[in-house]
Amino acid sequence: MAEEHQPVFLLASQEPDLLKTAEAALRVNGVRVEIALSSDDVLARVAAPAPLCPVLDLLLLDPRLPGAPTDQLLAAAQAGTMGMPFPIVLYTDSVTPIWTERLADGVIDDVIPFGCGPDFLRLRVERALRWFQQKRELEQLRETVALSAETDPLTGAQNRAAVLAGLFRETDRAQRMNTPLSLILLDVDDFGHWNLRLGTEACDRLLVEVAQRTTRLLRTYDLFGRTGKDEFLAGLPGCSTVNAVLLAERIRAEVFSAPFHAAGHVVRLSACFGVAASAGRSPVIVLREAEEALRLAKEEGPENIRCAGNDMEALARPVTFLSPTSGEDLLAW
Repeated sequence: MAEEHQPVFLLASQEPDLLKTAEAALRVNGVRVEIALSSDDVLARVAAPAPLCPVLDLLLLDPRLPGAPTDQLLAAAQAGTMGMPFPIVLYTDSVTPIWTERLADGVIDDVIPFGCGPDFLRLRVERALRWFQQKRELEQLRETVALSAETDPLTGAQNRAAVLAGLFRETDRAQRMNTPLSLILLDVDDFGHWNLRLGTEACDRLLVEVAQRTTRLLRTYDLFGRTGKDEFLAGLPGCSTVNAVLLAERIRAEVFSAPFHAAGHVVRLSACFGVAASAGRSPVIVLREAEEALRLAKEEGPENIRCAGNDMEALARPVTFLSPTSGEDLLAW
């Protein structure tokens, strides 16, 4: 069973009366209170790695603390220990316009005046902790919504709108730096047949595996998204047409040569590919060229690769016959 987390509050001040009052107010419900007597102490504590020091849950800061400017302390504290931010409460003799501005900007979470009693101080700290938690939950919710707006819910790849937006950004970069940018559009052959034969749920799992296998062959900065039911688009910054065709061949060989497992069967899938070069043009135009190249590839049969604006013959197909795994049926179209 995991150990219960013990909250850790950092109280930063040199004033004995303030320390006495604040420590008495905070040292309740198992809270561990640490004392920092200078800005250097605060900076060292914030930067201390776990597990040498537990992650902080709150900083109660006296802005009169000697050493580094308060804004520097706030910036360091906002970064948090181990990348985990925590609420920051100022304990001050006056609420100045600058502290009001910092509060409105979310740089600090509350301002508490000197002279307040322990009960009032405790209530304000508890409120700051609640507000901070609610703010974090709201930020996480926004991040989740933003991610879901850009992600295909089935495969986890980018959706059509997100991958096109990425292509516009990469096209701008290619224009500025005069570098190549290529597209690969792939479509799983006769996927409607597999839907009828295996059912939607099994075919959804096949698409997820196609996306996962393909992603493993791409670079971290390549774009990859699902643009149709059984269609995927890869955007390849810095990649020439020749290299894009070579990658398409590799995908054809490594992604689709190995059998897929679905509905208790070993399934043999294949795909056709359309390749197009950006040359700094609008991604919409380049995507149309890739779609036309894909159409020509599919007209010639399964497992073809065609390049836009090129009269090259369809590239040689790989070996399509695979031995079934022992005790399983190999399904091929």
